[in-house]
Amino acid sequence: MILNQPGSGWGRLAARVADEIPVTEVDGVWQFRALRHDAAEFGTAVISRVDGERQERRRIYTARYMHILKGRERGKFDAWLEEVGSGPVETLDDLLAGVRRRMEDEEPSPVPVADWFPEPDDPPRKG
Repeated sequence: MILNQPGSGWGRLAARVADEIPVTEVDGVWQFRALRHDAAEFGTAVISRVDGERQERRRIYTARYMHILKGRERGKFDAWLEEVGSGPVETLDDLLAGVRRRMEDEEPSPVPVADWFPEPDDPPRKG
């Protein structure tokens, strides 16, 4: 299983995704193996989100990052979130299969949603 490590590209990508879509609507995360090329690391994840008033619609996103690890631009980080499919809630397997075909890559690893998204820095106080 691929988990976020402090300072990793995955953790920063998850934080960026959490800024753009409600984490409470995310019901699945799958990560492809991160790739390193020259001085950069590239990562891609597939995100499943259920939304709508009665949670009748499923949306599938690809979330990608590029993190420069060496050289003058060391530390530079870019992330993108793109909706790549949607359909009725029960069509998850079909939607994911379509994303995998387009990615032409190995099978991604499922990651528990609670493990993928970062904990807030300051949890809400009770009372």
